[in-house]
Amino acid sequence: MEKWRRIKYQPNQPLYAERDRVTAGAEHIALSRQAAGEGMVLLKNENHVLPLERGARVALFGKGSIDYVKGGGGSGDVTVDYVKNLWDGMKEKEAEGKVTLLPELYTFYKKNVEKQYEEGAVPGMTVEPELPEELLRTARNFADTAVISICRFSGEGWDRQITSDDGGSFLPEPEKHFVELQNRIFEKGDFNLTEAENALIEKVKNAFDKVIVVLNVGGMVDSTWFKNEERIEGVLLAWQAGMEGGAAEADILCGDVNPSGKLTDTFAASLEDYPSTEHFHDSPDYVDYTEDIYVGYRYFETMDGARKKVNYPFGFGLSYTEFVLEDSKVFYTSTGAKLSVHVTNVGECAGKEVVQVYYSAPQGRLGKPARELADYKKTRLLQPGESQWLHFFIPYAFMASYDDLGKISRSAWVMEAGEYIFYVGTSVENVHKLEETYCLDKDIVTEQLTSQCAPSALPKRLLADGSYEELPVDAAAMEDSAAKRREREIREQAASGLEPQDYDALEGALPYPYATEDYAGRGEKRDRMSLQDVTGGEITLEAFISQLTVEELAALLGGQPNMGVSDTYGLGNLSQCDIPNVLTADGPAGLRIRPERGVTTTAWPCATLLACTWNTELVEAVGRAGAEEVKENNLGVWLTPAINIHRSPLCGRNFEYCSEDPVVSGKIGAALVRGIQSMHIGAELKHFACNNKETNRKESDSRLSERALREIYLKGFEIVVKEAKPYLVMSSYNLINGVRASENKELLTNILRDEWGFEGLVTTDWYTHGEHYKEVRAGNDIKMGRGYADRLMQAYREGALSIEEMRLSVRRLLEIILKID
Repeated sequence: MEKWRRIKYQPNQPLYAERDRVTAGAEHIALSRQAAGEGMVLLKNENHVLPLERGARVALFGKGSIDYVKGGGGSGDVTVDYVKNLWDGMKEKEAEGKVTLLPELYTFYKKNVEKQYEEGAVPGMTVEPELPEELLRTARNFADTAVISICRFSGEGWDRQITSDDGGSFLPEPEKHFVELQNRIFEKGDFNLTEAENALIEKVKNAFDKVIVVLNVGGMVDSTWFKNEERIEGVLLAWQAGMEGGAAEADILCGDVNPSGKLTDTFAASLEDYPSTEHFHDSPDYVDYTEDIYVGYRYFETMDGARKKVNYPFGFGLSYTEFVLEDSKVFYTSTGAKLSVHVTNVGECAGKEVVQVYYSAPQGRLGKPARELADYKKTRLLQPGESQWLHFFIPYAFMASYDDLGKISRSAWVMEAGEYIFYVGTSVENVHKLEETYCLDKDIVTEQLTSQCAPSALPKRLLADGSYEELPVDAAAMEDSAAKRREREIREQAASGLEPQDYDALEGALPYPYATEDYAGRGEKRDRMSLQDVTGGEITLEAFISQLTVEELAALLGGQPNMGVSDTYGLGNLSQCDIPNVLTADGPAGLRIRPERGVTTTAWPCATLLACTWNTELVEAVGRAGAEEVKENNLGVWLTPAINIHRSPLCGRNFEYCSEDPVVSGKIGAALVRGIQSMHIGAELKHFACNNKETNRKESDSRLSERALREIYLKGFEIVVKEAKPYLVMSSYNLINGVRASENKELLTNILRDEWGFEGLVTTDWYTHGEHYKEVRAGNDIKMGRGYADRLMQAYREGALSIEEMRLSVRRLLEIILKID
């Protein structure tokens, strides 16, 4: 096929010859179900209550058995043909003779949920109805096992609340509506059970000997109510598992799939046990990351007495079979540690196990977490009695810590003298220590850098002994606010000869209609070199770019109009030079096309569930399948993966992200990118960086140390960039230590490009509050969903932006377009 034929002409034809369309096809839907089953985590299974015995009589309780949440809202939503809830999945099993269900419960919950939907409710934001006593008695007389389903909704643009409070005064509509609705439904915040849910659970516990709970949620939730409750014997953390999620739940409950998911977050006893909770909602203008590098298990494993606050540790997950890890060996080379582990299935059914390798570095002068994940691998499906060797290589430099204050060597990655210990196991707690250790007799600088993105308004940070270290601050920065920052930006714009922009008025504004002659030079029909000539090697890219006028350069540095089924605008679009309009599409839970377009796609499980598979081969297959749907629908860039750290359970967008750990986030993100780009579709890695709070996200300042930035919040991005080479990176809305991420040259050029070697294109998130010419100067090549060519031209005339800077960004744009088919 001629290059860019799909992108330019939007043909309505299948991706592969002599085959039906792959979009929302049977093969992709089956893969979605497979991934869903592999990422669900079995948290509890006392007395082997699961899997259900064949022929079991089962009572399905809770409106969540009907009110299924396939995924989060916002950019993570997907238009589908159908969604299978738990009732749908269990009815399939009933038809196969595996269980018998009580239809009266189905009628009760279906009628109630449909009524709430008719009144405007959305999945996961419904009220648990009171269970009639007569129906409970009928169920008790009918069934030997009760399954209670609890569900939660998640969404972009708003955060979870600690209690039922205001919390939404800084949010635009419709995000504010969701916070207000959340406050009405969840009296103590949606991390906890509602009073109605508690009442239902008490009734069912008192009526049944066998009680199982299924959690259809997008993030961490309270687990204390079932952890030590003897009357609840089984708990399946089913996440938001896509369009086949209810069927995947039934697969596990009935034993057709053996659970092999492992937690990628720590489930603490209470929300208050997480160090990020106390000050999360202090201000809409900033967040202080005072816990520093001690995020998730790094905190609970390190701080004195914190481990006892953990209900379910990072990496934990049960199986229907049992595994033995033995013959763990480590051999130290000149550059790193080689480890081997022998895994055997000693149980009675086939299953998969995840082997996790942790290390412990000497505390030294910098202080370190007690344990940190170095690497992991998942076995193939092992039959009873079958074994597999897994092999690992951990470079020594991977165990270095960043010295941001110069305690050993300022702005350097350092390995301190002392003993480095390796642990092998199946969770951060369930590990055994390897006898052979690696010892250094002196400090070693593994990489010398320069300070980037350092804080000026973070007063203190947590140390390994639980005390706090005071940090140097700037008094003016401490008093800064969104209002003061806006006044300063207006003064800077005036000094550059620019009129102030009304960001709120521009929110959602359409790109310029560049296909017309609205901008000088774009509509000229003179003889021009074609980008097709570059693909054929007839001219160089430099020669092609040299013909472009400054007006054309400026116009190319912004988002372009939608075509076909696209909803998130395009890149390129200069027809007289044969630059196509490469269209983008939202992710990451599937190709997102609005319902009015008439195209349905495959809804994949949420990113957290995919990460909980710990299976990079499976995730890569999901990435490739998703990219096939993107390509078949004539789109060129998929806005995924999103790999921001789960700093706090309160972040409303955690469902789009992978983990509290940067290694898991980076490995899973890299797998998705490899899968997507195997189809010559651009993967856009996001949100770079520190987008860990949704409230007032375009003006909130993430204040953190440079060490925490590099070791926790950038590390996953670094892994993806170096291992998978994504075509695009999306800068985040928020500020980082007082500088907008989209205008941050230290982040986008010095770190991303100069240190890591990124060679792709950087775009903004859609409708940032950054000034366009400052973004281009910082290395943020394209402003989405639209650019402001007139402001770029004015900055060029005033000497605030050079033609060389514009040409550099256009070059990066065209290099990416040349990679896309």
